[in-house]
Amino acid sequence: MTALWTADAIAAATGGTASAPFSVHGVAFDSREVQPGDLFVAMRGENTDGNRFIDKALAAGASGVLCEIAVDAPHVLVPDAAAALVALGRAARTRCHGRIVGVTGSVGKTGTKEALFAALERHRPGRGHRSVKSYNNHTGVPLSLARMPARTAYGVFEMGMNHAGEIDALTRQVRPHVAVITTIAPAHIENLGSIEAIAAAKAEIFAGLEPGGTAVLPFDSPHFDRLRDAALAHGAQIVSFGLNEGADVRALDWLPDGHGGMLVTAAVHDHLLCFTLSQTGDHWVANAMAVLAAVKAAGGDLAAAGLALAELAGLAGRGARHVVTRGGGEILLIDESYNANPASMAATLRELGRADAGRRVAVLGSMKELGEHSDRFHADLAEPLAAAGVDFALLVGAEMASLAKALEGRCDFAHVPDAAAAQTMIDECARAGDVILVKGSNSVGLSRLVMAMTGGGD
Repeated sequence: MTALWTADAIAAATGGTASAPFSVHGVAFDSREVQPGDLFVAMRGENTDGNRFIDKALAAGASGVLCEIAVDAPHVLVPDAAAALVALGRAARTRCHGRIVGVTGSVGKTGTKEALFAALERHRPGRGHRSVKSYNNHTGVPLSLARMPARTAYGVFEMGMNHAGEIDALTRQVRPHVAVITTIAPAHIENLGSIEAIAAAKAEIFAGLEPGGTAVLPFDSPHFDRLRDAALAHGAQIVSFGLNEGADVRALDWLPDGHGGMLVTAAVHDHLLCFTLSQTGDHWVANAMAVLAAVKAAGGDLAAAGLALAELAGLAGRGARHVVTRGGGEILLIDESYNANPASMAATLRELGRADAGRRVAVLGSMKELGEHSDRFHADLAEPLAAAGVDFALLVGAEMASLAKALEGRCDFAHVPDAAAAQTMIDECARAGDVILVKGSNSVGLSRLVMAMTGGGD
């Protein structure tokens, strides 16, 4: 197996000093994730010091360490391990001659990133690379870059933010040939103040766009013009995607396939493509249009992309579906427990409303980082709940108090303080024939409820 990095290459990239020759096949900064042959990056963080875990990483099979203190093991010594990881990521990007795609957006960026990787990997098997999990911040992006093999044909990187300026720094490391914005919604509005500021922060992705690069933009967004102008200011070619007439890549028709997915007909510029989408919902049809637009812009194969979209599995916390046996029958559990904001809540409730169910049950956790808008955004969920025909709503967290008040006399509901109480109540009331949607911000902890129901945890 060709080494990902040698000690000399790491030292050259980071300006460090190698203690001895060694080679690595992976990179990790969490000792719990170290695999045999990895480089362990011992960074000092806000809550812990990676130097404390060097022995653990070596015991797990790390071949070398990138560190700030000399150790009795193969290592590259640097003054600042976090800065060295960024430098290593930049070096990985420089040596790669493949096509790079950056993805951001308020909703759907992880799912779109995974679908886009699957589409490009299907075209060039074994030559695709992506950021794993939601490694999309100031440490996750350089780690994902540092893990990219030199022979990568397609790299797909997710970029997230909580504050203005963060995506600007990340995109200058990624240097995408194609920059995708999935949508603009009031996520992190507590920190940014307005939806316009959120759009401006997402548009920072164009600052790192390679010359002649392409911006893939949501045509149906009311912020399309703002995003287009920002992209043009950086010399981008514009490709729009969406569900409405006028988009360059547009879904013409979509309907359920009878197996939990969708049959979709799309216009990709001047070509028609008919394919099966394994996921369901208008929001996923829109995501698929973004994928097709990015695949075309990156020089991928649309037919391969269609096959990949048909095989795409649901992601844990982001739409994965589980069939749970209960009372001699079955419950369909929809796991959307990883994140929530007003737009994604409305989209998933709309899909719950289309489910064929004995009862529709929504377990909804608080939406975080909404600031002074929190009460209004939570209360506004009463309308999509009613439109979805939800039979029982289980509201979790203090922020859900405003929704509880809005639902009085309109819907059968209960309001509990935390995920543990929600788990107790759902254990008592769930019954065969239910379709249960579980959605909330990750910090609410509703993933534990999903794990308990599916046998994945206590």
